[in-house]
Amino acid sequence: MIIEEIKFFGHKNVLSLHPRTLEITKDQDLTSNGDCIIGVKATKACFDIRTDLKQKIRTKNSHIEFELIVEPYVFRISGLGSSELSLDHKHDIVLRKSTFICSRTVCLNSSIAAVDIPRHIIELLRDPEKEATLRIIAD
Repeated sequence: MIIEEIKFFGHKNVLSLHPRTLEITKDQDLTSNGDCIIGVKATKACFDIRTDLKQKIRTKNSHIEFELIVEPYVFRISGLGSSELSLDHKHDIVLRKSTFICSRTVCLNSSIAAVDIPRHIIELLRDPEKEATLRIIAD
């Protein structure tokens, strides 16, 4: 099992309304246009993910688990990998309900998008001081 943790922070403009994607970014700021972004100041983007984990994610139909940890809550997400994922974006990580692929995509057919995250978790992520974690787990 390979596990990688990415720390990030909340932001006052977190809306979490997008019906198809969920994103965290290394960017420092967030406008209200970024309705799929749930966190900023991420410690890693796709480019920074460990090589062995990238290999697992790039395996066709590999099962990828995610844990969105926003104390005191843990919200679980699942998705599929693909041999077509480049995982080379230097600022963002995006989970997608669809099968659309770009350099920011870390999984396809995600079990959730930004809009599906419980509102009590999103309320916490509207606090710029709130630190959270996205844990990626692959067998």
